Amino acid sequence: MQPKIEFEVSPRIPTALEPLRELAYNIWWSWEPKARALFRSMDVGLWNRTNHSPVRVLQLVHQSRLEQLAEDEEFLTRLRGIHERFRAYLARDNTYGASRRQARPDSGTIAYFSAEFGFHESIPIYSGGLGILSGDHCKAASDLGLDFLGVTLLYRHGYFKQQIDRAGWQQAKELDQNFYHLPIQPVLASDGQPLMTSVHLLGREVHLKVWKMAVGRITLYLLDADHAINHEEDREITAQLYGGDKEVRIRQEVVLGMGGARAIEAMGISPSVWHMNEGHSAFLSLERIDRHMEQYGLDFDSARQAVAASNVFTTHTPVAAGNDAFSAHLMRHYFESYCGKVGIDFDYFMHFGQEDQAVQQDFSMTILALRTSRHANGVSALHGEVSRGMWKNVWKGIPEDEVPIGSVTNGIHTKTWLADEVRDLYDRYLGDDWEESLTDIDFWRRVIDIPAEELWETHGKLKARLVDFTREKLTAQYERNRETPATIRGVKNILDPEILTIGFARRFATYKRATLLFSDPERLKAILNHPERPVQFLFAGKAHPADDGGKAFIQKVIEYTRQAGFAHRIAFIEDYDAHIGRRLYEGVDLWLNNPLRPLEASGTSGMKLPPNGGINLSVLDGWWCESYNGDNGWAIGEEITEGTTEFQNDVDAASLYEVIEQRIVPLYYARPDGKLPQAWIHIMRESMRTVTPVYNTSRMVTEYNEHFYEPAATAYRELAADNCARAKELAAWKHQIRQDWPQVKLLDAKLGLEDIHGIPVGDRIPVQAVVHMGQVDPDCLEVQAYSGEVGEITDEGILDPVITILQRQEVRPDGTALFTGEIQPAESGAYGLNIRVIPNSRDLTQAHEMRLISWG
Repeated sequence: MQPKIEFEVSPRIPTALEPLRELAYNIWWSWEPKARALFRSMDVGLWNRTNHSPVRVLQLVHQSRLEQLAEDEEFLTRLRGIHERFRAYLARDNTYGASRRQARPDSGTIAYFSAEFGFHESIPIYSGGLGILSGDHCKAASDLGLDFLGVTLLYRHGYFKQQIDRAGWQQAKELDQNFYHLPIQPVLASDGQPLMTSVHLLGREVHLKVWKMAVGRITLYLLDADHAINHEEDREITAQLYGGDKEVRIRQEVVLGMGGARAIEAMGISPSVWHMNEGHSAFLSLERIDRHMEQYGLDFDSARQAVAASNVFTTHTPVAAGNDAFSAHLMRHYFESYCGKVGIDFDYFMHFGQEDQAVQQDFSMTILALRTSRHANGVSALHGEVSRGMWKNVWKGIPEDEVPIGSVTNGIHTKTWLADEVRDLYDRYLGDDWEESLTDIDFWRRVIDIPAEELWETHGKLKARLVDFTREKLTAQYERNRETPATIRGVKNILDPEILTIGFARRFATYKRATLLFSDPERLKAILNHPERPVQFLFAGKAHPADDGGKAFIQKVIEYTRQAGFAHRIAFIEDYDAHIGRRLYEGVDLWLNNPLRPLEASGTSGMKLPPNGGINLSVLDGWWCESYNGDNGWAIGEEITEGTTEFQNDVDAASLYEVIEQRIVPLYYARPDGKLPQAWIHIMRESMRTVTPVYNTSRMVTEYNEHFYEPAATAYRELAADNCARAKELAAWKHQIRQDWPQVKLLDAKLGLEDIHGIPVGDRIPVQAVVHMGQVDPDCLEVQAYSGEVGEITDEGILDPVITILQRQEVRPDGTALFTGEIQPAESGAYGLNIRVIPNSRDLTQAHEMRLISWG
C-alpha cells in the first residue's frame, strides 16, 4: 500500500550536541577536514549514503546514536575543539580584509553574481568549472575577511545525475531536491515571515523566495521561483541549471540579475561593487540603472555612469558561440516595457548588447556586461589577450592591445582540494601554520624538507585508494546495468596501483578533445601494455544533455574500455562531481589536458594536482602557459596559432604520444635504488613549489580586490556622491563631447628634426602636433604620440607602441591648438609615429571609456 501522505521525522539533538547544528549549517565544514571527520564518525554508512552531507546526517541519524554520542567524552572533546576553532575563525579580526578596511573604510560591500556555485558534492547547484571557481572564490573571500556576498538561483533539480547505460551512452537523470535537506535557511523579513521579492515578466509578477547559505564569514543568497503563488510556467524558471531553451534561459537570467539586485535591496544591503561572473547575470545592470533613476531622479545615461563605475565583469568563454545571446524578437518581448519605463527607445537599448548599432545582431549578454562595466577581465593572461581580440569591435578604432579587458588568472581554494594525508605532511614539515604562508613563493621552497620516502609513500596510498574507489564505482554501475557476472567479477582486475596513472576529467565539450588519446589506437595499445613500463588512464566527465557530440566522445572512451588490449588499462567513472574530482586529483600521477588552443580560458582542474604532489601534462593554453617552466611538468605540442583543427589535432596527438613514450614513462619507472623514482619525485616537488603558492584563490581574490573591487568602490563613491551629481555631470559632458567630436581633427604633425634618418639611439626627438578642436574645450582632450618600430610586412603597422602624452602650448583663435612633446626610441631600427586624440576627464574610469578616438 502506497502512503497517502509523506512526512519526515528528525531526531532530537541532545543539548550537549547542539553545536553540531551550527556547524552543519555553515559550510565552513566543506574545507575543514576535522569537521567533516566528526560528522563522518557519527555514522560512516549514513555519511556515504547522504553524499557526505552533515545536514542529512543530523536529520537521519538514529536517536539512540545521538544519545550515545552525548555520553561519549572523546566525541564531545572533539566537538568542543572543532566548535571553538569555528568560532575563532568567525571572530578573527586580523584578516587581510580587516586591514584593507582600516586603510579604506568606505570600500563597502562586494556583491558577486554567478549562475552556479560549487561548494561540495552534497550541494548540487553547480555543473562544472565555473561553479567550482565561484565556490572557491567565496571560500577565499571568507578566509580573507572581505565584506562579500554571493547571489545565485536555487535550482529544484540542480544539474543532472549522469548514468552510463550498457551501450556506453550518457543518460541524464533529474534530481529532485528537498531544500530542507540542504545547508540553507529562508531569509526572514522584519515580520518574521520568509522574505519574498519579485520581477516583472510578460505582464505578471514572478515571486521569488530568498534563501541563504552561510559560507564561513560570508553569505550566499539563493532565489527560488518554485511556489504555488506563481504561474506554473514561472515555477519552472529555477527548475534546472542550464536547462530549457532560449526563452527559459532569458527568464533565468532576468531572475538572476534583476531579481538578485532586488533581493539585495529588499534585505537593506547597499553594495559598492557588483561583480558579474560571466554574462548570465548582466541584466542586473538594467535593474540598477532603473533603481538609480528612481532614487536620484536621473535620466538613463546619468544613471548608467554611476552603475557602470561600480560594475566588475569577468568573462570565461573564449568562443563567441559560448556567450549567451538573444534575438531582437525575444528581447523586445521581454524588455520593451522596460524601455518605456526608463525612457529610451528599443533600438538604443539593443545597442547595449551589440558590437555595432548599424548592423542587426543578436543581443549579447557579454557585450551588455562590457558596455555597463568599467572593469573587465579574462581568467588567464592568454585569455585576456584572446578576449581583447574577440571583443575589440565593441571599441572600434582602439588598438587591440588597449581594449580595456585585463586578466586575473584563476586559482583554487587549496584547503578544499588538499588530501588529508598530504595536509598532515605539510603540518609536520612546513609547520601547522603553513596556510598563513600560502602565497609566499619563497616559503614553498621548503617542500624539499618533505622526505622523498614519505612523499612517495603518501602518494602511493592515495593512488591505491583511487583504484579501490574506481572499482567500487564500476561495480555499482555494472550491477545497475545488469552486466554479466563475468564482467562484474572482472572489475577487480581494472587498474593497478603500481602502474603510472594518468587522469582526464572535465566537461566533455568537443573542443576539450577527450578522444585525442585514441588517435592512433595501436600505438596507444603498445603504451598501455608495455611489458616493463605499462600505463593506465582514468576518465570522468559529463556532456551537456543537449551536446550529442560530447556524449559521443564519452561513448567512444567507454567502447575502448571494453576492447581487448585496452580493458583494465582504461576506465571511465560516471557522474563526475566534486567528490570524484577530489579522488582523482589526489590519486593520479599525472593530469592530462589537451583542449584546442586557445579555447581553454584558464582551467582549474590541473591546479588541484600540484598541492597533492601530482604533475600536469597539458597543451600550452590557459593557466599552464603561465605556470609551465620546463621542470614542473610537460607541454603537449607547440603554441599553434594557425592551421586547421585537423592539423592541430595531428600535431598534438603525435606530441602526446612522443612525450609519454620518450619522456614521462622512462622517468616514472627509473628507480636507481630499486625503490624510489627520484627524478619523478623531483618534478613532484617542483610542481608543488611553483604551482601551489601562485594558483590559489587567496592570491586570485586579493588581485580582484586590489585591482578591481577597490577601484570600483572608489569610482562609484565619487560619482554617487551628492545624489549622483558627478554622474549627471559626466553624462552631460559625454553627450556634448559626442556631439562635438566630429570637429576634432589632426591638422599637422611633424618631428622637430631636419634630418630624420640615422637618429642615434636614446636621442630625444621633438614632436609637434596641431589639432583642430572646434567647440571642444582643450582641457577635455588628450593628445598622444603613438610611436614604435614598424614591421617589415606592410600591414603590420607600429609594433609594441609607446604612448607619450603631448603638452598643450597654445590655443589659437581659429579653434586650433599646438601640442608638443618628445619621444625617445630605445633601440635601433625603422620607427613609425602617429598622433591621436582621445577625450579626457577626471571622471573617466577607462582611457577608452567613450570609444572615441581621432587618428592622424
